[in-house]
Amino acid sequence: MSDEKGTSHTMHALTELRQRILSGELRGGERLLEVPLAKMLDISRTPVREAMSRLAEEGLLERARSGFVVRAFGEEDVVDAIELRGVLEGTAARLAAERGVDAKLLAAFANIVDGLDKCLGDMPSDIDFDGYSRLNAEFHAALAKLAGSKIIERELERVSKLPFASPSAFLPDKVDIANSRSSLTVAQAQHREILVAITNREGARAEALAREHARTARRDLEQALEKKRSTIGQVVNMALFAN
Repeated sequence: MSDEKGTSHTMHALTELRQRILSGELRGGERLLEVPLAKMLDISRTPVREAMSRLAEEGLLERARSGFVVRAFGEEDVVDAIELRGVLEGTAARLAAERGVDAKLLAAFANIVDGLDKCLGDMPSDIDFDGYSRLNAEFHAALAKLAGSKIIERELERVSKLPFASPSAFLPDKVDIANSRSSLTVAQAQHREILVAITNREGARAEALAREHARTARRDLEQALEKKRSTIGQVVNMALFAN
């Protein structure tokens, strides 16, 4: 029971700290100490220490002389993380196409794509942003599984936790509906073409499409940086970006 309680507290600390870092509540460069965090989370220091070690492995924290520091990411770091996700997702798509996918898994993948279509609606005002965000995350999680490689699935999960590397990091919001619909329509067309390529067993095409899909995040990043001041608080993780 004691071990189970300790594990539960560690997971609670890990989840809470990760969320506060990614939301910008704990900002890049901020020093984190065990005692204040343990009091804030109302748990002992040990699970906090273990959670911070895990977050350091994920790349969200850096070890300091006493405690940890929230990592501030430069543009090159973020570009590299996006490129790495693209390479891994491209490999997953290629292997899925070349190895073939179980009919039930492929049908479930197709259902996600169909659901994303419905989220776009017929008019700009009909966009279901929350539904699109949820299904977009499901699409990328499912893509990671289609290759049947635990290694690729694990590494994709790891890189997607890095700031800005998540498939949902640059999803458009409700502020500019016209541009949002245009961007989401392009992304959804890429989703469907990836599905078609995997279904048709076109490995090279599936890989190229998945890599290009991931690289759209890089273009969105560049646009976000151009209006950085007004974007902070609107784009996920922007508060972590180094000045």
